[in-house]
Amino acid sequence: MELKVDRLAAHLAAEPLPPACLIAGPEALLVLEAGDAVRAAARTQGIAEREVFEAEGHQREPDWDALESSFRAPSLFSTRRLLELRLPTGRPGLEGAKVISEFCADPPDDVRLMVVCGDWSMKHAGKWSQAIGRVGFTVTAWAVKPHELVGWIERRLRSRGVAASGDAVQRLADRVEGNLLAAAQEIEKLALLSHDGVLDGDRMDALVADAARFDVFRLVDAAMNGQAAQVSRMLAGLRAEGEVVPALLGMVVKELQRAAAIARVHERGGNLAAEFRAHQVWESRQAAYRRALPRHPASRWEQFVAQAARVDQIAKGRAPGDAWATLERLLLAVADAHARTLLAS
Repeated sequence: MELKVDRLAAHLAAEPLPPACLIAGPEALLVLEAGDAVRAAARTQGIAEREVFEAEGHQREPDWDALESSFRAPSLFSTRRLLELRLPTGRPGLEGAKVISEFCADPPDDVRLMVVCGDWSMKHAGKWSQAIGRVGFTVTAWAVKPHELVGWIERRLRSRGVAASGDAVQRLADRVEGNLLAAAQEIEKLALLSHDGVLDGDRMDALVADAARFDVFRLVDAAMNGQAAQVSRMLAGLRAEGEVVPALLGMVVKELQRAAAIARVHERGGNLAAEFRAHQVWESRQAAYRRALPRHPASRWEQFVAQAARVDQIAKGRAPGDAWATLERLLLAVADAHARTLLAS
């Protein structure tokens, strides 16, 4: 069975959790929320024990033997368990596909399997995902298209008890520029701040922070996600709005230092999940790091940190050069491994 994202909550409220489900898609916020909905449904249905399987250290795939053993192992604390399999690439490989398919062919009564994938397209689907669909459901969180954004925002506002005029919804859509996470954050804020009546455009402007002003958090995310064109556009926007380079560097340096530390652990095959926790990289941001880390060796991440220090010196007049241009070259090199030669210019 294939479910739409917006029908998942109603389905989970009406039906018991099936033996297996697949949640996948490029829209990270919707994938995260769909996974949360399944976890909540499991708890409501008395499935209190949860195990997570994902690639660790130098491994590119989860420990399939451990997962297969867990399928048949008795529960230690409860009668039923939720096993969560995370596949950031959306590809289990031959061994993983076999393990998943065999589970679906004869699922144990006390186990529920949830497979969560980050990257996803029609090419990722295969016999293993079809096997999940036969015994359970699949949910694909496709990116919200520009012409769908207004409707998505209006429905989410309504679900949070916020009434808004068409003009107000359009203004919010214009501000967040397709960034669903930014939109969700603003809507949560509106749910707290708007108590009476219908929000009009002017009231929306007064309550909502301008999420489309290309803030530094989104700038760093664009670099980590490999969106080079977006990096250049955001920097141009920040510069046009009167921002100064030193105001941006604090977050840039912090993220690069964090990435360099995690890259060292990643390169020597350490426990990446533990390192994310140690550096307080929460689950919602781990996908960006997982995409960025393989792009460069650990030594290059160290070079990025050193280059950020050089940008700071230029911005403060302690070294020659154009701080904006040097910062752009740095972030483009982070976004695209082929652009690393820009650092020498």
